[in-house]
Amino acid sequence: MTHKVTLIPGDGIGPEVTQAVVRVLEATGVKWEWERFAAGAEAFEIHGEYIPAELYASIERNKVALKGPVTTPIGGGFKSINVTLRKKFELYANFRPIKNLPGLESRYPGVDLIIVRENTEGEYVGLEHEVVPGVVESIKVITEKGSTRIAQFAFDYARKHGRKKIHSIHKANIMKLSDGLFLKCARKVSEGFPEIQYGEHIIDNTCMQLVMNPYQYDTLLLENLYGDIVSDLCAAFVGGLGLVPGANIGVDCAIFEAVHGSAPDIAGKDLANPTALLQSAILMLRYLDESDAADRVQKALETVYTEKKTLTRDVGGTAGTSQFADAVLAVMAH
Repeated sequence: MTHKVTLIPGDGIGPEVTQAVVRVLEATGVKWEWERFAAGAEAFEIHGEYIPAELYASIERNKVALKGPVTTPIGGGFKSINVTLRKKFELYANFRPIKNLPGLESRYPGVDLIIVRENTEGEYVGLEHEVVPGVVESIKVITEKGSTRIAQFAFDYARKHGRKKIHSIHKANIMKLSDGLFLKCARKVSEGFPEIQYGEHIIDNTCMQLVMNPYQYDTLLLENLYGDIVSDLCAAFVGGLGLVPGANIGVDCAIFEAVHGSAPDIAGKDLANPTALLQSAILMLRYLDESDAADRVQKALETVYTEKKTLTRDVGGTAGTSQFADAVLAVMAH
């Protein structure tokens, strides 16, 4: 079976880390057919649009995409490319596992968290307007459908993977109706999963609790904005955004992406660490039911980190992007 995947190398360091990851994926023995497309600044230069129509069509056909970092213009009329793709394909679940890589010193060893973030509503619906000069209103939208769907995703994942606890993170003490509805839906879903312990924590307290003792949590279920903030906070426990994977999952479509920036300052210099995109590609392999290949790549990646001989500069080594990929490939070949 050949997997057809839409490939969005992105810009900045995107093409280099994507190239490294594609080499590793092709060495798994899984058959791939890549459909490559520009998005973001590069696509705008070529096509005059940030997301070309052919890219949309490709994702619609293939139902799976792997995406490098893409620069989103700040300000101006264009919404984030990530947000646009998530909305277009109803990728309602943002899924981020947070786990230490072996051999990397960190303040919190042995962290194992799952962040499940609602991806399509909340403050990110983009409904903003100026009421009168000097007064702007931004509308937060929470729906029963959206809240139930994301809670169901979190509980289904927890049951399937033997996770023991889920906390809904909220601010329902202030936003009684919106966050209140989110909680109501999560509670209802939790009733169907008696084996999973369900709890609720307020967002500000959660941030403090996470920093004091991240081990008290297992799976965190969050609305869009809180999830965005908390997933980045938790990435810091294991070495930052350059190491953690990201997946955006919908009913019949998924985009796997590195969540770090496009780092234009080191672009084209073979310095970037491809770990985040590689770990996202491992999630993609699991999504495609290629779990043997996923395990092989994960093991090879962890071996390279354990041996510490071929690490990139951001994690204390001297290797470049392609050397790092060579090291992963060498372990896989054994």
